[in-house]
Amino acid sequence: MDLGEKRQPRFVDMDTPSVARMYDWLLGGSANYESDREACQRLLDIAPSSQQLAQSNRAFLRRVVRTLVRDCNVTQFIDHGSGLPTQDNVHEIAQRLDPSSRVVYVDNDPMVLAHGRTTLDEDDRTLILDHDMRDSEKILRTAKSFLSWEKPVAALFVSVLHCLPDTDDDRDPACVVRRVAGALPPGSYMVICQLVSDDPEVRQGVTDLMAQVTHGRWGRVRRTAEVERYFDGMHILPPGLGDVIDWRPDVTPPPRHLRPTDWVEWGGVARV
Repeated sequence: MDLGEKRQPRFVDMDTPSVARMYDWLLGGSANYESDREACQRLLDIAPSSQQLAQSNRAFLRRVVRTLVRDCNVTQFIDHGSGLPTQDNVHEIAQRLDPSSRVVYVDNDPMVLAHGRTTLDEDDRTLILDHDMRDSEKILRTAKSFLSWEKPVAALFVSVLHCLPDTDDDRDPACVVRRVAGALPPGSYMVICQLVSDDPEVRQGVTDLMAQVTHGRWGRVRRTAEVERYFDGMHILPPGLGDVIDWRPDVTPPPRHLRPTDWVEWGGVARV
């Protein structure tokens, strides 16, 4: 919601699976419907590690936010495609380390907005915007009035870019990333990960399934080289790009032979 904008009621379609609600189910949440659970079961038939990846991705988000606040003095975040509120949202992680931390959440799923406003309205250091994450100009305009553009900002695209299709215009995922990176204050950070697979059958199977069940509100599973290009021109923080389970782990990651082979959450953190 833009500052001063009236809230408009939005219809929640319980019969069409939502990516946000499917992710909620994979994380063990209860803010989902039968259509979402059925879609998740079909997804697990194609990519059995989906639930494990959702959990490791959430753990990656926790580690990234803690690192940025503690080690990089970042206390401002824009969380693109934030999803349903769950335990350890970005503002909760950041504010435990620095209570002054401020977070702009961006999503256009009506259930996310309803839950988010109920959960976040009592915290005047958080703002939830009803925007498509590709509407960078609107998002940044409002963010500039809520955050201090004199200090670094971390832009988060955590497990969301696979929801965006490739296009020939400025709404292409790579264009969105470049546009946001170019508008951030000096010393800011970009956090990106998305689902990738080296198995063409998994890539196509998941892409086709998600496009079908969400009625086209989906992008595609990509290859690692495609996600790597999102970071062009940025200074990538150690340990580099890769499986997010290896990004500054706080517990020993599983050995390679015990990891999923169907697909993986792949990305990292960079200074823009």
